[in-house]
Amino acid sequence: MRPVVIKVSGHELDDAAYLADFAAAVRDQQAPVIIVHGGGAEISALQKSMGIEPRYIEGVRITDSLSLKVVEMVLCGTVNKRLVRCLLDAGLDALGMSGVDRGLVRAAKMEHPAQDMGFTGTVTSVRGDILMMMLEQGITPVIAPVCLGEGTSYNVNADHVAGAIAASVDASRVVFLTNVQGVLVNDAVVATLTPDQTRTLIADGVIFGGMIPKVQTALHALETGVSRAVITNLEGLRSGSGTVFTT
Repeated sequence: MRPVVIKVSGHELDDAAYLADFAAAVRDQQAPVIIVHGGGAEISALQKSMGIEPRYIEGVRITDSLSLKVVEMVLCGTVNKRLVRCLLDAGLDALGMSGVDRGLVRAAKMEHPAQDMGFTGTVTSVRGDILMMMLEQGITPVIAPVCLGEGTSYNVNADHVAGAIAASVDASRVVFLTNVQGVLVNDAVVATLTPDQTRTLIADGVIFGGMIPKVQTALHALETGVSRAVITNLEGLRSGSGTVFTT
């Protein structure tokens, strides 16, 4: 059975009730699951507590050397282990790791014409064979998006890591969990969208605001070779509903 990749953002990963519900929803999936998680809010909070002002350009975090240490502490440590604990409590055989471990996800420095991105990276390759072996053993991988570079680690967008992983294992779909059940048109969730339909809805102002980066993430996943990308919330994950993006 083809696996499912689920990307869960860090916004609710400090909520014990949400984590318990998420773990139960993962346990009840019919297909094997690979989880990729974020943790941006907790990274920013720790940065500020250390006197480091979070910096972004075009919505992407600029990761200097000290911030990289914070990213590794939060993503590979605090958030990853918290999520693994909840999955274990739900009866899953979960294993936490990052893209660095076993060279799972390799990355290169992100280039920007106007800004040195420091240790912010982009995915160059994924060892999907490692993940498939884990799934065959009944293990649920829980992956922090800190990836392996040449002589260093890189902080990589978790959405893009999820898409690259989904392509590498020929996943049936990559699911991006958010706070809405899908893309709404006239107050109803749209079941399916193609890239052209999506761009038209953006141009017409039907898709706007915070939903734009969400759908752009789904389209990016299709471009990396994923057959289906889904935007939904936790209830949609349970019921198998949401907006499916497909070519």
